[in-house]
Amino acid sequence: MNKGRTSRSTVSMWGGGDYSLNTIGAKHVIDNTGELALAALDAIDVAGQAGSFQIADFGAADGGTSIDLVRRIIGRVRERAPDRPICMTYTDLPRNDYSALFNLVHGGRADVTSYLDEYDNVHVYASGTSFYLPIFPRETLDFGFSATAMHWTSGMPGRISNHVHAVGAKGEELETFRRFALADWERILVNRALELKSGARLVMSNFCIDEQGRYLGNTGGVNMFDSFAMLWRRLVEDGTITEAEFLNTAFPQFYKTVEEYCAPLTDSSNAVYQSGLRLESSETRVVPCPYAARFAEDGDLESFAESYVPTLRTWSETVFFNSLDTVRSEQERRHIVDGFYQSYVDLVRKDPIGHAMDYVHIYMVLSKV
Repeated sequence: MNKGRTSRSTVSMWGGGDYSLNTIGAKHVIDNTGELALAALDAIDVAGQAGSFQIADFGAADGGTSIDLVRRIIGRVRERAPDRPICMTYTDLPRNDYSALFNLVHGGRADVTSYLDEYDNVHVYASGTSFYLPIFPRETLDFGFSATAMHWTSGMPGRISNHVHAVGAKGEELETFRRFALADWERILVNRALELKSGARLVMSNFCIDEQGRYLGNTGGVNMFDSFAMLWRRLVEDGTITEAEFLNTAFPQFYKTVEEYCAPLTDSSNAVYQSGLRLESSETRVVPCPYAARFAEDGDLESFAESYVPTLRTWSETVFFNSLDTVRSEQERRHIVDGFYQSYVDLVRKDPIGHAMDYVHIYMVLSKV
């Protein structure tokens, strides 16, 4: 049966290991989660339980951004339970590049040391099931984490007439995205509650709109999503794409506020709360854009323009590519998208001040009672 299955065919990260190679900031976010994750792990009775210790990374992509955190988690479990088998499961969409993930984990990248080289009795698995669906049997998961993944919606909520992202939507278009995303969030949490053992922990860092109204690429400088919309609109104005193709372009994403993230976990009438999930802690943090930080140090404009835009492209390219009419050849669509991102490089090169993709996340620790 496929009841409840979601369609996310227009969304994918760069494959071949290129995603983690070009998203240094995403790795910094996960590394920044380390102490929270270890503290949450220390609250679990690791040594007093039988069977394997089950860990999951929800929305893992190619595994490169989380490998150091996984190493720390496995090391802490091994300290407290030297002989207990550890099962590490990476989850993502069916079209994810799992070959790149397993290549990385099994030592196939010269720049990465695998935790399998350091620890014995560790078993690695992958699941191509969306985190909007149940992934693990009930009450089998000891520890889960997810980073920079749960802002994606399970489908396309609707159109955005004047922009390409919900942060630029207004009125009923914005509310349509909000309702869709909040229902998605509750579905994610209920499914995780079913999978977690009593006393298990779930640690997440997700894109948000923080208490000061900041969000990814909007922390006081040039607004990244406004730049996307402006440059995509220019292609309509010069006849490269049609108005219909512009209207067909929208990120299946929604950045929730702190209150929206926490509400299902604190409202005793909510299905999430009733499923046994509890909010242990939440806080927002901003991780600076590493490319803008490097530019501030070395002043190398060309290097900044040529390295900053690819980190945007790793996760956004399929949105623009798949919005183009399929009557166009694949070659033509790729040519249009290449030109679009080149225009972003030119924009940064012309005036780099204010361009930065600072990461704005809510860091949450949840427990299962």
